[in-house]
Amino acid sequence: MPTGTSPELQIVNITNREHLSGIFAAVSRKNKKQVLENLPVTGYAAEGRAMARVDGKVIFISGAVPGDVADVLVTKNKKDWAEGRALRIHHFSEERTTPFCKHFGVCGGCKWQMLPYEKQLAYKQQEAEQNLRRIGKADLPAITPIAGSEMIRHYRNKLEFTFSNKRYLLPGELEEGVSAGENALGFHAPGIFDKVINIDECWLMDEVNNRIRNTIRSFALEQGYTFYDIRQHTGWLRNIIIRNCTTGELMVNICLNHEAEEDRKKLLDHLLQQVPEITTLLYTINPKWNDSIYDLTPEVYAGKGYAIETLEDFRFKISPKSFFQTNTRQAEKLYSITREFAGLTGTEIVYDLYCGTGSIGIFLSKQAKKVIGVEVIEEAIADAKENAALNNIVHAEFFAGDVIKICNDEFFATHGRPDVIITDPPRAGMHEKLVQKLLDIAAPRIVYVSCNTATQARDLGLLSEKYRVEKIQPVDMFPHTHHIECVVLLERNED
Repeated sequence: MPTGTSPELQIVNITNREHLSGIFAAVSRKNKKQVLENLPVTGYAAEGRAMARVDGKVIFISGAVPGDVADVLVTKNKKDWAEGRALRIHHFSEERTTPFCKHFGVCGGCKWQMLPYEKQLAYKQQEAEQNLRRIGKADLPAITPIAGSEMIRHYRNKLEFTFSNKRYLLPGELEEGVSAGENALGFHAPGIFDKVINIDECWLMDEVNNRIRNTIRSFALEQGYTFYDIRQHTGWLRNIIIRNCTTGELMVNICLNHEAEEDRKKLLDHLLQQVPEITTLLYTINPKWNDSIYDLTPEVYAGKGYAIETLEDFRFKISPKSFFQTNTRQAEKLYSITREFAGLTGTEIVYDLYCGTGSIGIFLSKQAKKVIGVEVIEEAIADAKENAALNNIVHAEFFAGDVIKICNDEFFATHGRPDVIITDPPRAGMHEKLVQKLLDIAAPRIVYVSCNTATQARDLGLLSEKYRVEKIQPVDMFPHTHHIECVVLLERNED
């Protein structure tokens, strides 16, 4: 076992896998599954997976790191490649370190805790470079080293926990015959929609999230409140959503299956008494089968009903249903890079596509002549307008609708053609029609912010018809995960 690896880690890696191994051995005997024993893990592939080779065939492995020697269950087997997951680690890589969370190996939230942070950054840099160079086929400059996060624990400003009357049982508990019919409050078990891991301590947000969650769970059990059953659509308690802002404001929203006024007041009053740091407490009655609250109305129980967050000296109003970058301090770094790449001098008209609640456009507004934000979600546009007003920004306008339909000659005649376009699409990247629209608009400069370098690379290849890539800056927004943000500056080719 390498330096920095605890016996507890070995127990997690072996004991948990032994349980699975027994299951899959039976499957293997039926010639449906294959276990590769004592497989040397040689490299990192992508999306948090490691890689090995068997007779020239590439095996993509979850739950292992380069340098491990592992037994690997093959879950998908193709002619030239296969996928699998580590069942047992025989030899631990020297790259490993001791995970800091007691739930590591069970909870799927921070899968890279066993890697030192500098190794995480190195692998993310590798993935960004491989995706951008191999997929897009466009000429690229040198890629700037990834901007790491100053905080690698307690970095999130939002967490959501789920109630369930079916607690996810650990492998040892299964062997002991423990019943799954226990209440739990925590995260969904990876790949299992109806069972929840009971979380005692979570390192994603500061300590207050543990006090809120554990206070509610203890009181609910003491009072005999029912936890939600996702299969039967029964039970009272459904979800907790926590937002903790750098301003010190703390907003909590408790989602309930149905109204039970006396119990609700008792629960909420108890929470306020035990966690006085809460500045806004809400509840949402959700009688639907799904957990989405975007079509529901959260009710204010205490406080002003929203929280205020800051990026630099800009203030943002965050309502219970607002989207906001979940790593506030790293969002400042991401937006600062975006602003730097935009190269604004005060004379430019900036179009912010997929603008959401307007955070990027507002962050750039001091250096721009005008900001035009476009977003398909009407509620987000309402928040963007409110945030602009909150910051006394009068030269920013926000419009709800499809960019492809909105950005026509009439719109440009009214608002001006863009000198700089900021685009921050979802993981799927930009629709091909939008890429064509950007080529038609032909703004001098585009800054492309992405949370998926694979789809970003695809879009850069399409944009190379009129644009060249000038700068590339990966950014780590989510330590201990494989997710990567990346900012790319494109300049229009000279005619």
